[in-house]
Amino acid sequence: MIRVVLVEDDVHFQNALKEAIRIAPDMCLLNTATTRKQGLLALDSVEFDVLLVDLGLPDGSGIDVIKAAHLKCPSCSIMVSTAFGDEMHVMQSIEAGAAGYLLKDSHPEKIVFEIRSLYAGGSPISPLIARQILTRFKQDKSPETLLKSDENKPQITLSAREQEVLKYITKGFTSDEIATLIAVSRHTVLTYVRRIYTKLEVNSKAEAIHEARTQGLLAK
Repeated sequence: MIRVVLVEDDVHFQNALKEAIRIAPDMCLLNTATTRKQGLLALDSVEFDVLLVDLGLPDGSGIDVIKAAHLKCPSCSIMVSTAFGDEMHVMQSIEAGAAGYLLKDSHPEKIVFEIRSLYAGGSPISPLIARQILTRFKQDKSPETLLKSDENKPQITLSAREQEVLKYITKGFTSDEIATLIAVSRHTVLTYVRRIYTKLEVNSKAEAIHEARTQGLLAK
């Protein structure tokens, strides 16, 4: 079961999402929060796989919840569901640790589908947001700059155990499943995940997989 925590203050949208998750055979909603404070408390009360969070909360920004979730559980999957589609919110969310970004024009059933994609290692992004990111990338990085950057980038080396954990992350295994497969504790797996993220200079599973493939650490 995919264990989900929802941070959403729009009651109508929240109820629609809760119902869509309830009828999904492979998901369970562990906790629902409507404020930034409640969201932060929820992170400490349950073990979760996916965090679905709005940005515009009554008492602050959902980005604070994203940052806290990423620090608490680097291997969890975080997706934004919001009405904010501007570049500032998008980039801040990604930098904080979000691996997905959906606008609220997405139907609840579509979001449930994207939760599965996120959990499997994907990065669901609304088309409008994806276009913004690509435009920003093109503006900031010319082909010459990218080539020079790649040439100057030091070669990353992962230990045999880190390589093994990364392989399982790529295949969509959870931290608990990886712990069982390699016969270590979940805490040890999370330590390996943090080391991998630090070495690859990334903040999410999707980024780790992409960077590892770029560096030739995974088969393409």
